[in-house]
Amino acid sequence: MFVSDLSISEYNPFYQTYINALGNVGLMEEMVQGKKDFLLLLEQIPDSKLPFSYAEGKWTLAEALVHMIDTERIFQYRSLRFARNDKTDLAGFEQDEYVPNSNAKNRALKDLMEEYSVVRDATITLFKSFDEDMLKRMGKANGFPMSVRAMGFIINGHQAHHMKIIKERYLV
Repeated sequence: MFVSDLSISEYNPFYQTYINALGNVGLMEEMVQGKKDFLLLLEQIPDSKLPFSYAEGKWTLAEALVHMIDTERIFQYRSLRFARNDKTDLAGFEQDEYVPNSNAKNRALKDLMEEYSVVRDATITLFKSFDEDMLKRMGKANGFPMSVRAMGFIINGHQAHHMKIIKERYLV
């Protein structure tokens, strides 16, 4: 399953930036390779960079990392619900309320890398369990229709988007 298999009707247009960040990759291949690439990037970061923010009012690097982990967990949960044919309209989440309550400032990079790795492994295992029909199932999140496969690509694209920001703005 590739990004090109998606239809715009399978996700909220808000997520187009994340879809575009991928190119035409395979869903599972990108999840696995994305984990490797992200951990390699994180290995280059000293703990001293975690409290760094590239501009006033922007998240610190630690907060950005926790945001990525939180978002992946939320999309995992949504994917599970929709794959199991749950028709409940799931609420959105306010990322700007999550971050200040994340305890990111008290986290070490090693802890964040471990948590990310566990969460990504759970995402990979979950998506491996889905068959073709499950991946195409639709549900509603934050008032918009979403397919399970679109959420998988959004997970991948969200990470790719933030990796680019980390490289360009935090590792200067």
